[in-house]
Formats: sequence, structure tokens, C-alpha cells
Amino acid sequence: MDTLTEVLDHLRSAGALVGQSLMSPPWTVRLDEGASLTLVTMLRGEAWLVTAGAEAVHLGTRDLAVLTGPEPFDVASDPDRSAAPFYVLTASGACTDAAGTVLAEESVQLGVRTCGTHLDAEHALLTGSFTTTGRIAERLLGALPRVLVVPRERQRSPLLEVFEAEVARDEPGQQAVLDRLLELVLIGALRDWFALPEASAPRWYHAAADPVVGPALRAIHDEPARPWTVGTLAREARVSRATFARRFAELMGEPPISYLTGWRLCLASDLLQRTDDTIGSIARQVGYSGAYALSAAFTREYDVPPGRHRALAARRP
Repeated sequence: MDTLTEVLDHLRSAGALVGQSLMSPPWTVRLDEGASLTLVTMLRGEAWLVTAGAEAVHLGTRDLAVLTGPEPFDVASDPDRSAAPFYVLTASGACTDAAGTVLAEESVQLGVRTCGTHLDAEHALLTGSFTTTGRIAERLLGALPRVLVVPRERQRSPLLEVFEAEVARDEPGQQAVLDRLLELVLIGALRDWFALPEASAPRWYHAAADPVVGPALRAIHDEPARPWTVGTLAREARVSRATFARRFAELMGEPPISYLTGWRLCLASDLLQRTDDTIGSIARQVGYSGAYALSAAFTREYDVPPGRHRALAARRP
């Protein structure tokens, strides 16, 4: 399995907040959903993405923007946000005004997952967001910028049109379909962004294509429980031990065994959160001799023992 597939496979949407807003300028919409990932695109018209402490980012018609992190942000018809927020979309899915008062549904609702001022408004904004969990998803999101934009002409997937059509379809199973489509649109946007020459892609993305480091990364991800050493990983790469260690550290910013340990502990963390497997079973799945060895490494890395991590994860909504 390639590294990108392995990481993206841990981005799962469930109960995503998806909708479109129809408005005429000037307008501002604030998204305060606390989401891990948010997709933003203008189906009609242009807009600006305004985040705290950064310059406004222009969004042309059908450009795809992906925002990472739970901090609120504005989408506005002008970069100065001259209009007060038409509404604020919250984590519960409720729309409020700028003061936090919940808006009456009839005052903003125009149709299925559609709100705004009138159906033939000049601008149409489409958003979709969800919250991810797990250390592996955090590895991807932590390596991405707050805002990334894929221009319309650089998009290679036709799924945005399918996603747009499904938003207005009031049929049984719509939420499940939107969840899957949102995942696919986001994955397509990330792949397209990684391919842009100006993109600051994560180290592991570039390293995965390297003839020396790439085979070793695939081996680690395919069989994390194997007793890997620098020597056995160098054999996967078909180079000397010294050449492999030097090239790996150069591209990944850390030694091979350090990366291996971090990846194993990420896997263990997610297995603790998502399965009922015993700590001993998880230890063997990720390459540790038993529960004690995993507990020592896990506590050293995350400052919490595996059992406590599982209990805390179970309490999160």
C-alpha cells in the first residue's frame, strides 16, 4: 500500500455537515463548526476566505479550498467583510446570528440543505465539514497548511458535480451518500494540491516517490509488526545500510527507526480507540513483544498509558 493511501484511509466522514448558501453581495458567512476538515467552493460567483492572523485568500468560481483545524473562519463576498455575518454555522448544525441567537428556520431555509436570501441569488456557496479522530489523521492534518486551494483548472476529478447534485436530493440514505462523496472530493482535492509545484506537501509525500526511501516506507506500512532494522529496510531499498540511513534522514527529517516507532505508536493509538482488542494483542499487531513493552513506549511518547488513552477516547463525543 502506498503511503498516501494508508494515511487517507484514516480520514472518515460520518454525519458531515453539508449545505449550500445562496446570497447576493455584500455577504459574510462564518463557519464555527469545530471541524477537522472543511471543504469550501463557490458554485457561482467569487469569494474570500478570511482566517485569523492571515491574509484573505481569494476563491474563484469552482476553485476548491480545504481548511484544516477547528478554528472558526469567514467566507465573504469581499476581503474586508463589510457585511455582518448573514449567519454563523455552529457545530450542532444550527444557524445563529452574530450574537449567537438561533435563527428561525423559515428565515434562512430555501430548500433541502439550502439556505440564504433567495434561490436566484448571484452567489452560491457550498460547504462540507467533518471531524476526524486518531493519530494517523493528525499526522496528515498537522502537515497541511491552514488553507489550501486547488484552482478549477488544476482539478482532475469530476466528483464535485456529483457532490453538488446530491446535496439537493432529498432521498433516503442521503447523509451516507454525502459522507462518502465528501471524503472522495476531499481526497481528490488533496491529491491535486500535492501535485501542484508550489504546494508545500508533507515530507512523506515526496519521500514515497523516492527510489530509496519509497520502498522502505511501503514495507513499514504494509508490515508494521515485522522486526525491522536499518539493515533489513536497506535491503528493501536495495542500497547499503549507510546510504539508506543517510537518504531517509535527509528526506524524512528523522532516522528510519524513529519514524518506524512513531508510526507503530500511531497505529496502536488508533487501534486502542477503535477496537476492543487487548493491549497485548495490539502490541503484537504493531511490532511490540507484549503489553508491557507497548505500554512503556506509548507512555513515553504520549504521556499517558494505553489503558488511560482508551478510556479518555471513549468519553469523547
